Amino acid sequence: MEESGRWRMKAEKLVETTMAGRDASHDAAHAFRVRDLALSLAFQEGLHDPHSLEVVELAALLHDVGDYKYTKNLTEDTTIVEKFLEEEGLEESKKEKVLGIIKGMGFKNEVSQISWADTSLEFGVVQDADRLDAIGAIGIARCFVYGGSKNHTLHDPQVLPRQDLSKTKYMSKDEKQTSINHFYEKLFKLKDLMKTKAGKERAEKRHKFMEGFLEEFLEEWSGKA
Repeated sequence: MEESGRWRMKAEKLVETTMAGRDASHDAAHAFRVRDLALSLAFQEGLHDPHSLEVVELAALLHDVGDYKYTKNLTEDTTIVEKFLEEEGLEESKKEKVLGIIKGMGFKNEVSQISWADTSLEFGVVQDADRLDAIGAIGIARCFVYGGSKNHTLHDPQVLPRQDLSKTKYMSKDEKQTSINHFYEKLFKLKDLMKTKAGKERAEKRHKFMEGFLEEFLEEWSGKA
């Protein structure tokens, strides 16, 4: 078996093991979809270098292993990923690239207006893939699954979407949140935050689908439909 085949199987197993028991919004299936999307975007963008594609696949597969939403102290934890990359003997430059993508791709960095230094195509396709999986039909499903797992209110017209979100406020679990407000606070913003041309093109369709869904939802909520 070729080298990439060995680490791929081990990485997939790590994802399945460490993400087992999570709600379906951030489970292993999410990581596998992001991996497939990232590689698809990479090819569409003309990225064919095997070294770069390995970075893309590893970062996409492992990006949510230490997600702060599922750690005890609500902080990002890359120790499991770092240990895995070390054990697999990944060369230092590739390891740093994978970890850099994982640490910099979150929406929480965007709301805090952190200017992330990585403007590489590898970073762009992985981040775009993760954001594509957060919008459209699957994005809607994930939004409500996650909201349900945290016992969020479905919709409350009296609770307005939060404006000018800081990183701290976005990550806070203390403020009252609704699933519908998540569309305004994050999901509708993602289309314009795509880094690649391929990502922008795919985001258009998914964004329009969400707009149609939310319009119908609010009409039904108000008894007009």
